[in-house]
Amino acid sequence: MSAERRPLRVTGEAHDALVTVADALLDAYLDPAAAEMQHIGSYELPTEAGVELVVELCRELLFPGYAGPDVPRSDRAALRHLVRERLDELHGALHRQVYRALHHKRQQALGRSDLECEDCAHRADAITDRFIAGLPALRAQVRLDLRAAYEADPAATGIDEILLTYPGTYAIAVYRIAHALLREGGVVVPRMMTELAHRRTGIDIHPGAEIGASFFIDHGTGVVIGETTRIGERVRIYQGVTLGALTVPQGEARPEPGKRRHPTIEDDVVIYANATILGGDTVIGKGAVIGGNAFITASVPAGTKISGVGRTQR
Repeated sequence: MSAERRPLRVTGEAHDALVTVADALLDAYLDPAAAEMQHIGSYELPTEAGVELVVELCRELLFPGYAGPDVPRSDRAALRHLVRERLDELHGALHRQVYRALHHKRQQALGRSDLECEDCAHRADAITDRFIAGLPALRAQVRLDLRAAYEADPAATGIDEILLTYPGTYAIAVYRIAHALLREGGVVVPRMMTELAHRRTGIDIHPGAEIGASFFIDHGTGVVIGETTRIGERVRIYQGVTLGALTVPQGEARPEPGKRRHPTIEDDVVIYANATILGGDTVIGKGAVIGGNAFITASVPAGTKISGVGRTQR
């Protein structure tokens, strides 16, 4: 135990006060009405450290030498051995987290706390295998995002600078990893992945969003892209942009799962800083340019330019 976590001996009135709080917390933990807020003495859940390891192993395989340890110059056979070792490590780490998340969701649905789930293990095997089989295609996809960043930003001196320093590139790569895992049937873990990127970059991309090729986020801080957003190819957005949902009026039922709540952004759209675009029926047409600080809740025709002071609403 670290020195910071080592408890000090508390005596007297302070000790009595801590005992009172401990008893109150214990009563709260055991209250059936709040059972979803505790997970004591049960099966293992996915962990932040475990998910972060998976993300970093994926990045090492997608961007060897730029992410993770140095990759020594060597012959193809030696490099193949190194890649196989990293794939083996990724397979074990990913399977562990995917299994824990599937197990958790199954037990929630059944209202049980079984310590093992054979069906979850088989599903985790299949999901992990499919995800890893898709890594070459995923690398080709993120390469298009890197090229888009270089072509869109004249300040970039090269792909190396973009990989090493651009928060948008990091967030998009993690989104691509998380989206691929979600598509293969992973639960909970994809969202944990994008939240790691959110914490690191200030860019919040839900793994359920559908984002086309050659996507670029410049600067990036404060960008929000919601779960049911659809983005076409060669789209460029700047810091502070929100692609969000309209607020559900108080007292109304939650939207059905999968119902479109976020906008559609067609190919070749540019959205400047701090623009807000809301609503599942809102479509920004191909080639439109949305100025900074615009507030939009209605569709914009293809090729339209909306000024930063404009408000387009239903």
